[in-house]
Formats: sequence, structure tokens, C-alpha cells
Amino acid sequence: MHDIKAIRENPAAFDQALARRGLPPVSGELLAADAERRDQVQKLQEAQARRNAASKEVGEAMKSGDKTRAEALKAEMAGLKETIAAGEARERAIDERLNAMLAVIPNLPLDEAPDGKDETGNVEVRRWGAAPDFAFAPRQHFDIGEWLGQMDFEAAARISGARFVVMRGQLARLERALAQFMLDRQTGANGYTEHYVPYMVNDAAMFGTGQLPKFAEDLFRTVDGRWLIPTAEVSLTNLVAGQTLEEKDLPLRLTAYTPCFRAEAGAAGRDTRGMIRQHQFSKVELVSITAPEQSRPELERMTNAAESVLQALGLHYRVMLLCAGDMGFGSRMTYDLEVWLPGQNAFREISSCSVCGDFQARRMDARFKPRDGKGTRHVHTLNGSGLAVGRTLVAILENHQNADGSVTVPEALRPYMGGASKITKG
Repeated sequence: MHDIKAIRENPAAFDQALARRGLPPVSGELLAADAERRDQVQKLQEAQARRNAASKEVGEAMKSGDKTRAEALKAEMAGLKETIAAGEARERAIDERLNAMLAVIPNLPLDEAPDGKDETGNVEVRRWGAAPDFAFAPRQHFDIGEWLGQMDFEAAARISGARFVVMRGQLARLERALAQFMLDRQTGANGYTEHYVPYMVNDAAMFGTGQLPKFAEDLFRTVDGRWLIPTAEVSLTNLVAGQTLEEKDLPLRLTAYTPCFRAEAGAAGRDTRGMIRQHQFSKVELVSITAPEQSRPELERMTNAAESVLQALGLHYRVMLLCAGDMGFGSRMTYDLEVWLPGQNAFREISSCSVCGDFQARRMDARFKPRDGKGTRHVHTLNGSGLAVGRTLVAILENHQNADGSVTVPEALRPYMGGASKITKG
């Protein structure tokens, strides 16, 4: 959510920042609504001041015995009461209209975010490791999983429809092992505090992190009006909604392993086979709540925390800095981690780490008290995947596959797999 005062002070800069996202200027429309609201507020203040003055004048008129004037003043006050009630209703309507306009405008990119209209404008920052060199044609994960007899898309389709999977045996255990390994790494080496959070949230929570109102079609809603979370970012970030924290307690670093639910409304025809894009998947989410001065270095720290999982699993990846036109709605700057998938002969996103500034905090009214004790300020929020469990499973199957169809279990996961070094058929 944007600060209308900041837009009022520099509308040209606001429009220029939106232009970097490929959006038309909107400051004129916003400032017209803002001027209308401020004009209405002034009229209300004048009417209230006149009502207060008239109330005193009634007492004076009664004291002096001027009943005619007293009755005239009472009639004026009755009219002012109606005027004020109508004015307050109009002010609320203008406020709602202005807030609705602000609610669908994305965050403004940092200067560090490169210019570009789509993914072709993203910039590679670094790579880690090397792609495996196979003496055979590598297969895609769904071919591997189905050959192993432990990945079943047909059974899932009978139960739930497209974009679901059933896994069994060692692959089901691998999913669990990955989640446990990721949580242990993020809570141990990387200092995040593990949480168990709700998987269903209300409208206010979805609004706070920016999923509503613009992206309702990408979400699943329950019959009682709650929403299934598309990511634990929603639940974790909203833990500070409406709160005032102490600066000495920042940054907060939170993590949770949850299922995630996405309608994938805009993904028709994309990744229709396999586990890359599903309605239900698991993820270990990272969220940081910081003071404004901490947020930019915290993005680097969070990205490194996500990278450490890929490195421990021996997975080749690259870090991409997203251009202004390809960033998510609430982001000011984003790093995507893209893991190498030999079966696809391509890099695919496995994590996005973003700094949102005070964009979400304004929507949630999340603040902190500075150490100097002067007033309150909005916190900054960050979020990232540490990592998407299903896509990490996909990467392990494709990168650690063997010619005989088995899959080598990375050393770091073997304690979580009962000591197994390979996933074999059966």
C-alpha cells in the first residue's frame, strides 16, 4: 500500500517508478481523489466548528432571554447535524474509493532492480556448481518417478483432477526428508524460528500481504469465506499485523513448513505434466521483519540461506536479479534461484527472495518503536522460499539419476532417509 502523502509530494517520481513496471501514470487520478477527500475533510471541520460555536451561542441566548435567537440557533444546529452526517458518509465513500485505487497498485522497484518488461530483462548475478555430465540421455522427473513405481498422476487425477500427484514409498519419504532437512538448516545454521501456522486465513490477512484484492482468482476459498494459503508468507507476515514492536527485537526471522494451495488460473497449458506447477505443494517459507535500515542487507542474508540448501544437496543453480517488469506485486527487489533440471535442459525457479519495504506493513499497520523513543515507524518485510519442497524433489530426481533408473540420495539427506543411499524401483 502506498503513502498518499509521498505521492502528493513527488507525483512525477511515483509515475516514473510505475513506468519501470510497464504501467501507465496514475498519480493524477489518485491526487484528484485525495484533493476531493481533503476538501471534504475541511468542509466537515468547518461544519463541526460552526456547530460547536452555535451550541455555545444557544446557551448565551437562553441566558439573555433571547428565545427567538435560541430557537433559530437550534434549527441551525439540527441542519448542521444532517450536513455533518451526510459529509461523514461522503468522506467514507471517498476514502474507500481512494484506498481501493491504492490497493491494486504494485510496489515500486528499487533503483538496483534492472529495467526490463519481462523475464528477458532479468540479470544473472552468479552461478554455483556445475551441471551433471551423464553418459546417457537424462530423463524428466515424472518419467523417473513413474518408472520407480512411486509417482502416480493418474491416481491423483481420479481423486482430485489435474495438477495433483500421489507419491508412495521412498519418494513420499524423500518429500518428508527434504522438509525436515530444510527446517533443520534454516532454524539451526541460519537462525530462523520455526512456526506452526494456520493454513486458512481471513480477508484481512490476504489483503495485508497483497494477495487481495487483485489476485483472488489465483486463490482457493472455503465455503465459510476463508482462504487457503498460497504460501506461508501470508500467515507468518501477518503475525505482526496491527502490532507495534520494539526496535531492539528486530529483525525477526520466521520459518514454517506448510502445504500451499494455488489455483494456477493463469497457467493454462504450462507444465501440465509433472510436479512443477501444482494446485497443492509443500514449501519451507522464510520471512523477516526488520527496521528499514536492515532490510536491504537482510535480503542478501535470506538469499544466502536459501542457497545453502541447494549447495548442501549438490544442485547446480544460478541467481537471477529480476527486472522491474518481472517482479511480484509486493516486491521492491527480488532474487530468483533457478535450479538446473537436466531432463528439461533448462534452469527452473525454485525460490524467490524479495524485499517489500514498508509496502505490506502499511497494509497491515505493522510498526515498531525506534530506540530513540520518538513516535513509531512502519517495519519492513521480506519473504523467500527456503525452499519449495516439490521442486527440490524434482531437482534431486533429475540431477542424481543413474543409468539403471535408480536415484542417488544426497549425503545430507541420508540421515533423514533411514540411511538409504539410493531410491530404487518398487
